[in-house]
Amino acid sequence: MAKKKPGNFLARADQALRKKRTVAAVYIFLRFAVIVVMVAQFFNGNFENVFLCLLTLVLFLLPTMVERSLQIDLPNTLEIIIMLFIFAAEILGEIRSFYTTYPGWDTMLHTLNGFLCAAIGFSLVDMLNRNERFSLSLSPTFMAIVAFCFSMTIGVLWEFFECAMDQFFLLDMQKDMVVNVISSVMLDPTHGNTPVIIRDITDVIVVAGGEEIPLGLGGYLDVGILDTMKDLAVNFVGAVVFSFIGYFYVKSRGKGRFARRFIPQVLENKTENLPGQE
Repeated sequence: MAKKKPGNFLARADQALRKKRTVAAVYIFLRFAVIVVMVAQFFNGNFENVFLCLLTLVLFLLPTMVERSLQIDLPNTLEIIIMLFIFAAEILGEIRSFYTTYPGWDTMLHTLNGFLCAAIGFSLVDMLNRNERFSLSLSPTFMAIVAFCFSMTIGVLWEFFECAMDQFFLLDMQKDMVVNVISSVMLDPTHGNTPVIIRDITDVIVVAGGEEIPLGLGGYLDVGILDTMKDLAVNFVGAVVFSFIGYFYVKSRGKGRFARRFIPQVLENKTENLPGQE
């Protein structure tokens, strides 16, 4: 059996994408926007951002590539949201600095991530549940729990990734926060396990290289733990919301119009129904 060349595969995926007019329109618009940003970043000498734009263009093709690889049909709504999510995270968030300009941007994306990952986890279990090759007959409750756990696992793994990037490359992906109260057992003069509380902190002075540097942030600089917990909390919310949606979708066996927009369907005739297949 002849191996498919990667270039051929991407070309066919692009061709398959154009079979869906609404998805194709969004894809073409976003791709054009990314190319414009990439050209601007190239002339500004920001080659790291140029690479990020190239990565974004490849990620845009992931939904269609998954469709072809798994022989499934992704709903248009799910495909569009995934592409918008990638654009919002990489181009707007990283390159256009929306993460720092708009404090709620990161929270919104993590909530959406929890929702989407729960949808993906639920879809995987649902496809196995309906596949005759597997002897599975899972209850709606169990499927909802699996979807929730899948979403939270992805969320935790992402926080591991952010922590690793911060430790090894000092990227500050786990954003710091300013707090006015700290409580730590490391400040206990007896070296016991009693937390010492310091309140009403208005500034912190850092001593580096024999020089005292006042941070001037109006409080103590937290090192990212609050950002991590906030991200996991909103991921939890998104996961719970879709888990309930998926539960009622299975209970009504596919009658829920809203849930259908996020749950892929296995193609019955894999050869004929796959867009772009020749």
